Amino acid sequence: MTTAFLFSLLILIYTYVGYPVLITLLARLFPFRLAPLDSVYPFVSVLIPVYNGEAFIQGKLESLLGQDYPCDRLEILLCSDCSEDGTDELLREYEKKFPEQVRVFHMDERSGKPVILNRLRREARGEVLLMTDIRQPLEPDCVAQLSARLAESSVGVAGGQLLLRGETGAGLYWKYENHIRLSESAFRSVTGVSGSLYVIAAADMQDLPPDIILDDVWVPSLQLLQGRRVVLVPEAVAWDEAMDDGREFGRKTRTLAGNYQLLGHLPALLFPFRNPVWFEFVSHKILRLVCPWALLVLLFSNVILVFGGSGSGDSLLSLSSQMLLVGQLVFYLLALLGQKAGRLGNLVRTFVILNIAALVGLWRHLRGKQKIAW
Repeated sequence: MTTAFLFSLLILIYTYVGYPVLITLLARLFPFRLAPLDSVYPFVSVLIPVYNGEAFIQGKLESLLGQDYPCDRLEILLCSDCSEDGTDELLREYEKKFPEQVRVFHMDERSGKPVILNRLRREARGEVLLMTDIRQPLEPDCVAQLSARLAESSVGVAGGQLLLRGETGAGLYWKYENHIRLSESAFRSVTGVSGSLYVIAAADMQDLPPDIILDDVWVPSLQLLQGRRVVLVPEAVAWDEAMDDGREFGRKTRTLAGNYQLLGHLPALLFPFRNPVWFEFVSHKILRLVCPWALLVLLFSNVILVFGGSGSGDSLLSLSSQMLLVGQLVFYLLALLGQKAGRLGNLVRTFVILNIAALVGLWRHLRGKQKIAW
């Protein structure tokens, strides 16, 4: 029981503290320096799947039409996935107003993001494909910053930086997560990008499997397995609102179910001789899936050590296990209190909810119950 207690504790410490510190140091000591940006303007096709996006269309399209990029080198393709609000009407208005830049398509039945991206890819005329969601407006230099990075032959995918407005627990957690991703990118490659903003050369983009949940991990993973780099461009910013814990739980459950699915589709990611960023992938992705189980083992083994008499002969271990059990109980109490415990309670609650989401995501994956459509 002592071994289980110590092993689970080490996994948690390494995953949430050790690895972030280590990858930050590696990025500073051994940075991979990209070449200076050149003023290159390839033809860019922006691909946007839309489902019930009426509230976001104006902000999104205005941010794209206002890009610091030659308008004759940029087209915007949108496809409505049988939207039930005013999405279709609003998209038609923009298509009529900007016929040279905006093209709109409609699905006859609900299909989900992968099928829509496949359709838009076939309609696109650009040398570069920019994938983005309808919800997040972009800073004016996004297209220029991202497309320029693809001019470097070693780069297969370039992702933008998603910034969240709001001080919810999810928003605070995302700042921590974003720091890890930026450090991974600065060292050699990030293990995934945000679906809200990334680019790939049209010639490198393959059709997505129609059941794939995480295109923003699938597409970069294929490039990584081919020896290409996946970088984040912090200057290319998309904005979103931080979600409350209820909405974040649903989003994270879907994401983690997608991670399990990805391993089934691309088992090569698990092998160090195939995956050039195996260390980052295991430390950042795989161990995050292990951590919910480590939390459970830590709690139950801690209870047994304290109340079951194990380790009673070692006074130091006994005292340490007692202190850690108290710490765990306080930690979970803060999670229950949430906002009532202030900013710390918010953050702890989000941490616990995200780990519960990993368990639910596994359950949905095993049962095949995770929906592909929004």
